[in-house]
Amino acid sequence: MVSLPHLPHPLPGAVGLSHLSAYEWEAADGACGGSPHLHLVCTEAYVVTGGRGAVQTLSPDGYRDTPLEPGSVAWFTPGTVHRMVQGGGLRITVLMQNSGLPEAGDAVFTFPPDVLADPERYAAAASLPARTGPEAATAARKRRDLAVEGYLPLREALMAGDNGPYVDFQHAAARLVRDRVPAWRELWRAGALATAERTGAQLTALEAGDPGYLADARSYDTGPTRHGGYGMCGRREEYELPGTTLPLHGE
Repeated sequence: MVSLPHLPHPLPGAVGLSHLSAYEWEAADGACGGSPHLHLVCTEAYVVTGGRGAVQTLSPDGYRDTPLEPGSVAWFTPGTVHRMVQGGGLRITVLMQNSGLPEAGDAVFTFPPDVLADPERYAAAASLPARTGPEAATAARKRRDLAVEGYLPLREALMAGDNGPYVDFQHAAARLVRDRVPAWRELWRAGALATAERTGAQLTALEAGDPGYLADARSYDTGPTRHGGYGMCGRREEYELPGTTLPLHGE
């Protein structure tokens, strides 16, 4: 019998999973919604399950405002700044590549350059004092407002044909997370890479005519481990799955 590695059993593809209800707080530009940010190594997908809204994105191809309605699916690759905008009852399911990496700090807010340049100031501005409750709500809104403050000049410059501030933000974000990369590599190995390697081992076994690994077939189920948390884009229901999805970084 072909030997298969003993690995955790994450969700398909080792994705991270959460549900979000977009914030309804009005920002400085009159839009209601979440905190603009990017991910350094993870692609994120929105699957819209209710309401209406939009996602604003900044990328090398410019600024986009993509409408969201039930059934819409939108996704963004690493380096894309994204901001969820509320249009009325917007609710989405989030699928996140690389399981625990976003929660381990892969996401960086679009705070103003002076905050991004100081890791201690950034950490203080990004963290929340509690997971739920009025104090958490106040801090989450303040965090959102600071991210919008840094985001609006990036958007304005990109719409004017100047991608310099956007590229500068990407570099600042990379500097902030550089020291975390060794820990991220271990999460990737235990989650997404391990899942791919398991598939490779199963293919090898099948090719050898040995389906013995199917004796380990199991079903799994879970439910949200936290309701009503304050995520980057909105109120968050999260699933903490051993070996894959972690508690949200900074909460």
